[in-house]
Amino acid sequence: MENSNHQSKNGAEAHTASNKVSVLNCIDLSSPDIHQSVSLLKQACLDCGFFYVINHGISQEFMDEVFAQSKRFFSLPLNEKMKLLRNEKHRGYTPLLDELLDPDNQVHVGDYKEGYYIGVEVPEGDLESDKPFYGPNVWPAADVLPGWKETMERFHREALEVAKAIARIIALALDLEIDFFERPEMLGEPISILRLLHYEGRISDPLKGLYGAGAHSDYGLITLLATDDVMGLQICKDKDAKPQIWEYVPPLKGGFIVNLGDMLERWSNCIFKSTLHRVLVNGQERYSIAYFVEPSHDCLVECLPTCKSEQNPARFPPIKCTTYLSQRYRDTHADLNLYKKHQT
Repeated sequence: MENSNHQSKNGAEAHTASNKVSVLNCIDLSSPDIHQSVSLLKQACLDCGFFYVINHGISQEFMDEVFAQSKRFFSLPLNEKMKLLRNEKHRGYTPLLDELLDPDNQVHVGDYKEGYYIGVEVPEGDLESDKPFYGPNVWPAADVLPGWKETMERFHREALEVAKAIARIIALALDLEIDFFERPEMLGEPISILRLLHYEGRISDPLKGLYGAGAHSDYGLITLLATDDVMGLQICKDKDAKPQIWEYVPPLKGGFIVNLGDMLERWSNCIFKSTLHRVLVNGQERYSIAYFVEPSHDCLVECLPTCKSEQNPARFPPIKCTTYLSQRYRDTHADLNLYKKHQT
């Protein structure tokens, strides 16, 4: 693995949880006080790498429609969903147990969730379509789920604008130019991936290695997460603590929960934190929508000039975004050959 901000270790001490609820900073994207926004975000990034974003410009009415369309898809029979199985470009459906995020603790079992990947649309035959995370999306038939494609494409576009607004505040918090992350090689041509998620009602049990989503940190720059009102997300602010202490992050209707990814931690020379998180399911179904924001394939991720010094030299060698992400996806997803029997 390229990044060690990953799995916890075996043993009961790794599973110590509490019903404590985490208190996160809240960034109002409509606020004219940019200095306050930068201060709140910087504190959150130094502390736990998670914060809320509100007044982001996506209407509650539209968010409700996206969730409704997501539920319509996951309500389809399994054989219909398997016709849209994710491909090598990571577009399409991911079944239960497809993803294994915490192999040290999820013994022989993956995540009890199903998902659906939607990326930046790049037509087949386009010169860019041969890159690992670019290509055409996989869509349900319009007569099966009318309006589904159009809803998801619109959300993908609007979420990217929210991500760019957050990236501008992050740049200022790192003493960079405000548009640092909007250059063509970064968010000008992003890999950004929308993922719909559905957690079945199976009760999680960390002592048995059963999770909605195993402990992990995200791969990329930042993640925007919208959830329903079912509690489940937990964060561990100190991954090296023994025992690890896990805190619930309450849902925030209309807002996004935002967290930093490993790539930003690497970029910032570990000044900003990419935090372990997981999902425990309490017997209720749970739906969420994650929007993973990554720079372009050819972006070279190397220590930012404002994050290194003679006393604090760069900890990681430069690496291309596409190399980094490809390795992380290979490490956590099932081999597609395992599903061939479902496609005959």
